[in-house]
This record gives sequence, C-alpha cells and structure tokens, in this order.
Amino acid sequence: MPRPPAVPPAAHRASRSLIPAPRHHLPAAPPRHAVAVGAALLLGSLLIGLLVSVAERPFFQGLDDGWAASVNGSPGDALTGYATVLDRLGGPLGTVLPIGLVGCLCVYGRWRSGLFALAAGIVANVLVVLPLKQLVDRPRPPHPWVLVNDGSFPSGQVFTAVTLVMVAAVLVFPPRARRWWWLFGALYVVAMMGSRTWLHAQWLSDTVAGALAGAGSCMLLWKAFEPLLRIEAERMAADSLWL
Repeated sequence: MPRPPAVPPAAHRASRSLIPAPRHHLPAAPPRHAVAVGAALLLGSLLIGLLVSVAERPFFQGLDDGWAASVNGSPGDALTGYATVLDRLGGPLGTVLPIGLVGCLCVYGRWRSGLFALAAGIVANVLVVLPLKQLVDRPRPPHPWVLVNDGSFPSGQVFTAVTLVMVAAVLVFPPRARRWWWLFGALYVVAMMGSRTWLHAQWLSDTVAGALAGAGSCMLLWKAFEPLLRIEAERMAADSLWL
C-alpha cells in the first residue's frame, strides 16, 4: 500500500496558522446572568428612591439618622482631610480618570474597550444619576462640610467609584490580578461611601443606592458591549488589533 505523501514544512506551518487563536483574557467576558443581576441591582436603587419620594419617612430613615449621628468628627481632623481627598477624587477627578482611560485604550487600538469605558464611566452617570437626583430631590443632611449641589439621592461619587472599579477590572487586569483588584476596589468603594457620610454630604442610603445603580448599570452595559469586547479579545490574542 503506497504511503501518503509527506506534508511539506511550509504547508504544515500554513495549516497550523489556520487554527483559531485562543480567546484572550482581556477584555473579560460578562458573567452568564449579567442582565438579570444588573437589572436587579438597578431596580434596588430605584426602589430606594421610590420609597424616599412617596413616604414621608421611609423605614430606613432611622438608620440614616443614627449613622449620621455616629460620625461625629470635626471638620479639621485627619479623617475629614482623607474624606475630602476622596470627595475630590469622586468629583472632578471622577470624570478625568475615565476619560484618561478611554484615551489610553484608544492609543493602543482598543477603541471598542474605550467605547465601553466611556459609556459606563461617563454616559451612564449622566443618564442615570442626574435624572434620579431631579426626580427624587432628596434634601442633603444638615450642615455638610463640603460644597454640594441639590439632590442627595443617589450618590454620584459612589456611582463613579463603582463604575471605575468595574471598568478597570473588565478591561485592564488579567484574571490573577483581577482577584486582588476586586478586593482593592471593594475597599475603595466602602471608603468612598464612608467619606460621603463622614462629610455629612449624603445619607447612608444614598451611598447604598449609588453603589447599586453603578454596579447595575455597568453590568448591563458590559453585556450590551459583549460582541464588541469579544472581537477585541480575539484580535488581541491574534496580535491583530490594528488590522
């Protein structure tokens, strides 16, 4: 029986090049139930706002009052200085950081990730936080220690902190580093929530609602951008981002 002809080395290399490249670990793929989880988190934030709007005294107002009374520092102590730094970080810098991330991603050819970062970090804040502030129109706690605008609900600083942490986890950190980033991000969000109440700028429930709204919005956008992010991950794995 005649032996099959040997495959030339060049043809062998060509056949290997036709094998699809494995999926890259960046950007990360959304979890299976991202839509359900995102919708539930966003709905939770909306329900808190609804209770604030329709109830003369929502059932959690006692907890808000007790928490506000427990943060009895002074405007000149060290914790207030730290909280003020976080206030600045969640305010003007909260917009600068996502824009800077978008720019860096686009420089490296990752414009799809840049679109996701822009939508989650900037557009979602405008489309979710600002309308909720106007609709709920909750008064701030008495005598805030920093300059604030009208509308205490929800916390825009906490919303921004959550979306920034999630966007960075999805787009920047590989799986091993992502585990540590989630821990750091959770501590950062909790610190931001604490700073808002320490400065008497917002009620505790405002910060919880901001965290829920930020996480929910980011989960929904993560799922919506999944096709674009998948294409980018495949191109990153094949070193063909610019093609």
